[in-house]
Amino acid sequence: MTMTVELPPGDAGTPPHRHSGPVFGYMLEGEMVFELEGEPERVIRAGEAFWEPGGDVIHYQAGNNLTDAWSRFVVVMVGVPGEPMLTLVDAAELLARRDRRVPRPTK
Repeated sequence: MTMTVELPPGDAGTPPHRHSGPVFGYMLEGEMVFELEGEPERVIRAGEAFWEPGGDVIHYQAGNNLTDAWSRFVVVMVGVPGEPMLTLVDAAELLARRDRRVPRPTK
């Protein structure tokens, strides 16, 4: 499935979730805060690509990093037949796997 995602200024994006298969994306405009389980949080800017392996990896955040402009990206998601493309992760699982999340920088 291919889709364009538009995030209003300051939008946090989808809550922690996982995808059944890999996801490939490209930032069309703006900036996105992107964080996968086991990787540090980073900012993806317009013109940059990103990917995630899908499967068991938790996607913690993909929110608009800008408070004064929209951000937009296109994604290609390769799902597993018969499984949902996106599954939200509940609080109990987030707590059980907290040791797999890279510590966030203090501001």
